[in-house]
Amino acid sequence: MASQKTIYMDHSATTATDPAVVEAMLPWYSINYGNPSSLYRLARESRTAIEEAREKVAKAIGAKQDEIFFTSGGTESDNWALKGAALALRKKGNHIITSAIEHHAITHTCDYLKKQGFEITYLPVDEFGQVRVDDLKSAITDKTILVSVMFANNEIGTIQPIPEIGAACRERGILFHTDAVQVIGNLPIDVESMNIDLLSLSAHKFYGPKGIGALYIRKGVRIDNYLHGGGQEHRKRAGTENVPGIVGLGVAIEKAVSNLEVKTLQIRTLRDALLDRILHEIPNTRLNGHRTMRLPGNINVSFEFIEGESLLLLLDHSGIAASTGSACSSGSLEPSHVLLAIGLPAEVAHGSLRLTLGLENTNEDISYAFDEIKKAVERLRAMSPLYADYLKKRPCNV
Repeated sequence: MASQKTIYMDHSATTATDPAVVEAMLPWYSINYGNPSSLYRLARESRTAIEEAREKVAKAIGAKQDEIFFTSGGTESDNWALKGAALALRKKGNHIITSAIEHHAITHTCDYLKKQGFEITYLPVDEFGQVRVDDLKSAITDKTILVSVMFANNEIGTIQPIPEIGAACRERGILFHTDAVQVIGNLPIDVESMNIDLLSLSAHKFYGPKGIGALYIRKGVRIDNYLHGGGQEHRKRAGTENVPGIVGLGVAIEKAVSNLEVKTLQIRTLRDALLDRILHEIPNTRLNGHRTMRLPGNINVSFEFIEGESLLLLLDHSGIAASTGSACSSGSLEPSHVLLAIGLPAEVAHGSLRLTLGLENTNEDISYAFDEIKKAVERLRAMSPLYADYLKKRPCNV
């Protein structure tokens, strides 16, 4: 019988919308419902609410208010940043640099741009999933127009040397975009000091609503429009604004960046307690990603001799929500491109588990999750002929 308990440990996939965010959004559905493009009072109220939210987003990342443009989420922001920059700068060059472990919103967009005549360089990463800045500098040519490297990886949690990458791009006059979808509410961001020209974010990753995000475009940076139609978003992104979503994004990001050090310490402490037990008490287990330079709530481990999908089903039966990687690639039979890029053999990559903790997780959750993970791994290994063969070949004193 399946457990009635629910322990949610997949915050990198999405988060629950904060009740305060929902409360702030509700009036904009049925009371303050004016179209911001109109001139009467209801419309002006909507316009004011949008600009107040825009100011909150700008403040959260150290930007100016008129550098924030609302989108439908991270995927649109990534698409707009890459396609918009590529098309605007194609007379200057056709070379784009990204990393081998980007989200599919970036890699699939690069595949599209390659078909349009752009040259794409995928930088390798080290065993911990970090880009080497020297590799980036070596890859730059006189045709390079854009570099896109994610701030922190959605699967293994590794944080990139963003200020150094930004400085290298600024020195050569190359636009730098970063997908920061996983970072808001986890790490401080300052686009000025980090030399970031374009930045993507999405509200549902930090207790905001789904279907709303933003793209930061540094003042003076010219990129082509992604959507054409009306004059919304300072004539850069057409379409009637999602006023409730924008209001929700503003409230969510303001809450996400407040008391950031306290919240991240709380989550990191829980993560380390669970991670240490997994690594020390379950044999033939390895950590994927950087041990310290990683998102505070991220755990990504590989268990040898089992399949990650089977592990997920057993954990789900115990009421634990987790994943084997990116939610956007669930259902794929291929091993994670991120885990392959850091050097894992395919059979080990298939046995990966991603746990991402959030503000509502407790010490009791950690204890329960560990017990259920250990039981599930032991059960699956007991049915594995590969594990049985390993035990036969293992030295007797091990």
